[in-house]
Amino acid sequence: MGLDKLDREERLRLMKFVCSFAWADLEVQDEERDFVRRLVKKLKLDDTDRGMVEEWLEVPPRAEEVDPADIPSEHRQLFLDAVRAMIVADGRVDQDEAENLVLLEALLG
Repeated sequence: MGLDKLDREERLRLMKFVCSFAWADLEVQDEERDFVRRLVKKLKLDDTDRGMVEEWLEVPPRAEEVDPADIPSEHRQLFLDAVRAMIVADGRVDQDEAENLVLLEALLG
């Protein structure tokens, strides 16, 4: 399942998860911003959606907006892969990032 198979809602959900992981250490690094912007291009988000993603880079999405139970089972691996890529985007893995990833993996089964 590739990124091109995600509908608009799923693309935005993916970006919320990716941005929430960028905030795991309470600071979004330049390399993480670059990763997010590259992913936005791959997802071919329009100006409105890009604006929402930029807002999530300034203020993290609320916790209730990133519920792993909302991820369709057929997209779970794609979400996990994107989150893993975000975590290593700045060249280091913070303890909070690692713990959040382990929790997400457990919740997604």
